[in-house]
Amino acid sequence: MSDEKKYMTDEEAKEAILDIGRRMYLRDFVSSNDGNISVKVSDTELWATPTGVSKGYIKIEQLVKMDMDGNVLEGTAKPSSEIKMHLGVYKEDPTVQAVTHAHPLVATALSIAGISLNKAVNTEAVLSLGNIGVAEYATPGTYEVPDSIASYVKDKNGVMLANHGALTWGDSIYQAFYALESLENCAKSEVLTHYILGKQNYLSDNQVATLMEVREKLGIKKGGIPVYTKENPNPESSDKENQFIEKIARRVADILKEEK
Repeated sequence: MSDEKKYMTDEEAKEAILDIGRRMYLRDFVSSNDGNISVKVSDTELWATPTGVSKGYIKIEQLVKMDMDGNVLEGTAKPSSEIKMHLGVYKEDPTVQAVTHAHPLVATALSIAGISLNKAVNTEAVLSLGNIGVAEYATPGTYEVPDSIASYVKDKNGVMLANHGALTWGDSIYQAFYALESLENCAKSEVLTHYILGKQNYLSDNQVATLMEVREKLGIKKGGIPVYTKENPNPESSDKENQFIEKIARRVADILKEEK
């Protein structure tokens, strides 16, 4: 079997970008002209979304073909200034074939708060998405961004951009988008269980090890291992759970007093 990478054709790539743009828009991952998408069609060329266009309403003639140095090869529109971080991802890991960037609400909120997704609490997250950290703040559209994310690319599937949004990548444009969906879903789960319910049941080290074996069998090569497990829980989580229990206890005590 040949190890040669199979890329989308130009037409397939352009149609896929329009499809993912619509999905982003319909999922409320972007508003106004937010977000950007790129997909490689060879080792040296890619198609990308232009600046100043809603991802839900992109027209195929507005897309831009570029080389890996950011030079425009086809198209009359201006590329997004944020293409720099896409090019940075491709430089760090040439096996990546597509990159998606958006501002999903909950993931963006966590990026603003500086909260990583690195706990062993969600089986699917451990299996497919893996750890998602928060990169150091970088001014959007500058070369600070690719520098800030460089350390995450080779062994992770995505990263949250501090005070900005989310960036994901994959072996295909759909894999990159699915990682974006998973990231937002995990962000919602984190907020619901940790900050609203006030309780999280961690997976054990052995359970995580078993999931790592399953991940390897599935051919998932990136994601990393959760930082916090049942044997090594996040101290902040324990404090939050204790505060939640104390709050409930006080409320129950107040109700009992009112009934007397």
